[in-house]
Parts: sequence; C-alpha cells; structure tokens
Amino acid sequence: MNIYLCDDEEKILQDIIDVVKKCSPDSEIYSFTKATELVPELEKEEADILLLDIDMPDMNGLDVARKISECKKRPMLIFVTSHDELVYESFKYHPFGFVRKRFFREELPKMLLDCKEEWEREKKNFCFRADGKDIRILMADIVFMESDANYIKVYTKEGEYRFRSTMTAMENSLQPHGFIRIHKGFLVNQDKVLMIGPDEIKLMDGRKLPVGKTYFDSAKKQLMRYL
Repeated sequence: MNIYLCDDEEKILQDIIDVVKKCSPDSEIYSFTKATELVPELEKEEADILLLDIDMPDMNGLDVARKISECKKRPMLIFVTSHDELVYESFKYHPFGFVRKRFFREELPKMLLDCKEEWEREKKNFCFRADGKDIRILMADIVFMESDANYIKVYTKEGEYRFRSTMTAMENSLQPHGFIRIHKGFLVNQDKVLMIGPDEIKLMDGRKLPVGKTYFDSAKKQLMRYL
C-alpha cells in the first residue's frame, strides 16, 4: 500500500511513521509537514491511506479533505487530531476513521489493520457471464445493482452490464463485501452512498435510489455502522 502522512509537528510525525512502519513494513510511506506540499503529490500519485492532521497552518486537514474529494481515487482518510471538537465537522468528508494523538500508539495499529482489510476487499473481483462472455470487474467499481425481471443490471463507474440472476442471490453473495439491500429491486455499494432518507438514498455521483419501507431500518443501521 501507499501510505501518506501529513502533520506539521515533526516529532509527532516521526513517531507516527515509526508505528506505521512496524504495522505495515511492506508499504511505501511518504511524509509531509506542509499540506501545501502534500496536495500536489496526491494529485499526481494515488494514495491508498492518508493519515492527516486536522489542525495545521496555511492549509488545514479539512481543506485537504475537500481537495482530495475531487480526485478520481480517494484514499482511505484517517484524521489524526488532538482536537476532538473538530471531528464532527469532518464527517462530511466521509473519513475512514479517527486517531487521537494522545492515544495514537494504542489506536493506530487497529486502524491500519482495518484499512488493510478494506484495501484487500477493494481488490476483490465480481465475476459473471453476460452476452456469452465471462466478465470480471472490481467490486469497488460497482455503484449499485437493479433487478430487471429475471436479470440483474450492474451499474459501474464506467458503464452497465446485464446478466441473469436474482436480487436475493446477489444480496447473499455481496452483503459480506459491503453491499446493502435498500429495496426489493436495489442493492447498493455502501462506499457510494452520500446520505440516506426515509424514502430514498443519494449517491456520491448525485443519483437517487428508492428505499423500501421494509428495508429502511436495516439499511440505515448498516450504513451508520459503516460510517
């Protein structure tokens, strides 16, 4: 994995680097003390994990989070902060998690393990047969699935596919990988959800999908647990 770190306090930055090296010795680690130097690198190179201080001069962590939300591939964002009151403000950027500076030695290893598991999940493929061809796509690229009579439509970032199956079969297969049943005719990738309401969800790309009354409580519970 490519792990990027940014903190304006050099001593804390080095301490965090030491923990990351112990927890993920095979990863490439890139560190910065200025967010203004970090952002151009993130625009050029893909980061898998970004450990980011919120309270920094010139450009703070929330400014960086806003910038990287525009990137084609967003890293798993972990805020490292000594200001707990800023955590709630950061929710709109959908961070993967938070680590408190005064407890980073205890909290960071578990957070990195969770990131590794998520990174491995994103590399998993979904395979099916459509139009006489065997097709393999990354599960992370699936936005949602829609039932179409005896077929399933798969909507991805690049386009859509259609193959014979049932929504129940897809739910049983994909629920362990972060897919949530929100309606009798829809299964959605939790990574792509921006918000959920009583009768619809809004996706990151602006599209809206219906939420069935019988699915609302369980879908909301799963999304809240994920967030």
